[in-house]
Amino acid sequence: MSSEKSTNFIQAIIEEDLKTGKHGGRVHTRFPPEPNGYLHIGHAKSICLNFGLALQYGGLCNLRFDDTNPSKEDIEYVDSIQRDVQWLGFSWDDRLFYASDYFEQLYDYAVQLIKMGKAYVCDLSPEEIRQYRGTLTEPGRESPYRGRSVEENLDLFARMRAGEFPDGARVLRAKIDMASPNLNLRDPVLYRIQHTAHHRTGDKWCIYPMYDFAHPLSDAIEGITHSICTLEFEDHRPLYDWLLDTLGIKPRPYQYEFARLNLTRTVMSKRKLRRLVEEGHVRGWDDPRLPTIAGLRRRGYTPASIRRFCELIGVARANSMVDIALLEHCLREDLNLKAPRLMAVLRPLKVVIENYPADRVEYLEAEYNQENPALGTRQLPFSRVIYIERDDFMEDPPKKFFRLAPGREVRLKHAYIIKCERVIKDETTGEIIELRCTYDPETRSGTPQADARKVKGTLHWVSAAHAVPAEVRLYDHLFTQENPEEVAEGDFTAAINPRSLEVLENCLLEPSVQQAAPGSHYQFLRHGFFCVDPDTRPGRLVFNRSVSLKDSWAKIQQGGRAGK
Repeated sequence: MSSEKSTNFIQAIIEEDLKTGKHGGRVHTRFPPEPNGYLHIGHAKSICLNFGLALQYGGLCNLRFDDTNPSKEDIEYVDSIQRDVQWLGFSWDDRLFYASDYFEQLYDYAVQLIKMGKAYVCDLSPEEIRQYRGTLTEPGRESPYRGRSVEENLDLFARMRAGEFPDGARVLRAKIDMASPNLNLRDPVLYRIQHTAHHRTGDKWCIYPMYDFAHPLSDAIEGITHSICTLEFEDHRPLYDWLLDTLGIKPRPYQYEFARLNLTRTVMSKRKLRRLVEEGHVRGWDDPRLPTIAGLRRRGYTPASIRRFCELIGVARANSMVDIALLEHCLREDLNLKAPRLMAVLRPLKVVIENYPADRVEYLEAEYNQENPALGTRQLPFSRVIYIERDDFMEDPPKKFFRLAPGREVRLKHAYIIKCERVIKDETTGEIIELRCTYDPETRSGTPQADARKVKGTLHWVSAAHAVPAEVRLYDHLFTQENPEEVAEGDFTAAINPRSLEVLENCLLEPSVQQAAPGSHYQFLRHGFFCVDPDTRPGRLVFNRSVSLKDSWAKIQQGGRAGK
């Protein structure tokens, strides 16, 4: 995929509408989530598109909750959705709406359809309705209740609203065409009985409109011009149009569909995400392994990186699979100059510098980010006992190992050159527990003498007496397969990566990070970009690795494609 901005066919539609004066020169979009789960990166694409188009063309964008199914909805989801939209950088101003705001108007529209002979009350069970519906190759059969009179339908529908019938006993259906090649036009259900309290209307209603009925009419009530949906709603557009045209609503909105986002190494179905949460495969909707916006935020993704990702993938007419490496690349690109670069030892190995005075502490000036001097500098304490990364030492190293080994020298970043003299091992297990080294006092970083001494390896480190303990959570992809839907067993959970989370509890960080607040971003030298987790408490720092330093997106670009 090219890094250039993709052509947006919806922009072309809007520009043509503005040119011809359609909608009176207005552009009014909406983002209409159902409050039955947390938003994910696919919704972020829709948010950026709908709010972005309104900003680009001087229009408006509403946030509307399509809250028509109270059995699956919760105020928790309403709150989380508002938080996510605002976090991404968008505002709906005073245009926060709910489909439940329109329940009375929607009921009146349903009554109007009944009076027109375009809707009827049906007593078939849900299973019978499916059987009567037919297939893609066979037409459906008309319900035996399709011929009810207008008066009988009006009476039954009013009694449905009054609560006389139990759940599932009756539904209101549109009277369209049971032989239509589009199954969505074979007398679709418009209302169902559901004796469930609604999070906003309480027990006022016991009948609720179906999404396909409420959606186009809510658009019309709000004066939406361009109703932009993902591609799975393409087959629903004829019903969208039928409802608006049959009811004679003018001016009316028009629906346009774009490709939904599919991302490798994850699932994008809200139903599947809910299953991962409820079955305990992850720690909640904001687990950093999930593609939810809350999870991405907790992992350390920034609004700018997500908006950039949505810009790069563009708006297409056909579905495709986007490599998650592009999303990771966007985060690295955003944080590279913004994040302070610190030293953190994740798997500590003790080093005693024997010829360094035991009571001495030096403070070494070090820049936070050499590519961004504006971030300033800090003072690093250096002392006789330090810790290095355990992987930075090998007792019997291979030929191209340029880190520390017996008799070898390395440079400690911002400090001195040290040489390993002895290895101390646990007498029982044989495990290496300590290194004894010496340092060259003439090699302090930044001095002419230091520049004259060349060694191949440079290691990060922390002073033992000043190190800040921390828990560090290392995240990998949640699934082992690029497309978890293609697992041989047919159950996507079979592809869950058992090593998607590794928790390191005894990490040591340089002291400048001691007062880090949740949400702060850092680059740990040689380890990647990290974010302070909300679990952080006084005396207990917790970090999530947002992304490693290795950028595999460059290799994918060389291969000439972003998706498949």
